[in-house]
Parts: sequence; C-alpha cells; structure tokens
Amino acid sequence: MSETKDELAGVVDMFGALTRGELADALAELAFKQGKEVDVSAFEVVIEDGVRDFYLVEADADGETVLVPGPVAFPALPENAEDLPHIMDVPERTTDRERLGERVRKRLATEAETADEERARYLVDVSYDLEAWAPVEADDVRERLDESRPDRAN
Repeated sequence: MSETKDELAGVVDMFGALTRGELADALAELAFKQGKEVDVSAFEVVIEDGVRDFYLVEADADGETVLVPGPVAFPALPENAEDLPHIMDVPERTTDRERLGERVRKRLATEAETADEERARYLVDVSYDLEAWAPVEADDVRERLDESRPDRAN
C-alpha cells in the first residue's frame, strides 16, 4: 500500500476517529486487499509521521485516545478503502473540535520553543491551518515562531 498522509487522514475520516490499533488494522486490511505484504511495524512509523506533521491529531473520545484528521490534512481515500466500514467494527465516537483545537494550539506552542528554522516555517503554516480547522487563535504561536527564526531577526 502506498499511503500518503492525506490517505491516512482519509481512512480515519471515514470512521470519524480511530485508535492507533484500529488504524493499523485498517492499513493491514488495505494492504491485504491490494495484495501487498503486511509490515505492522511500518504502519506504526507511518502513523507517527502523520501525527508529527499534524495530518492526524490525538483526541480524547469516550475515555480513550483516538486519532482524527488534523488541521493540515486533505483526507483522501486510498484504493479499496470504501470496503473498510464493512470489514471493521468501529464504535461511533465524538470529539470536541474546540477542545481539540486548543490542544493542538498548545502542542504548537510547545514545539515553537525548540523548533529549528525549517520546522518553525512548517509550524507557521500549521498555525494558519489550525485557525481554519478549529475555533482557536494562534497569533501568539506565530509571533513566537517568527521571533525564533534567524531570517526574521531585526
């Protein structure tokens, strides 16, 4: 399976929210349906990359940690994904977008403290996407990121 981060978000979006284990199971099902070898450890790395880059974000739903499509994601369905809801039994979950947006804003602020120049540029873009994705303001994060960039120094 040739998964992109938007395809990861697409799989999660189809269900609304998935645990990491459920997402790994969904990726394994897709790989099987596509006739490809399954390497579960590779899925863990792909999922973590999606979280690191804000394509997926962790949320609390009904007492468990789940993943939902993040602020930079443009969810897309990979080949054969339309069969997943018929194969997997996943409970319906609800998440609070405002609370989730604030959680992501705090994560951005924390990362801004130690971001190198390249990551800071990326996080500035994420901060704008975040404001479109959830009802939060990220001006303070952008200011902190701009101040930390050598190319923006006075």
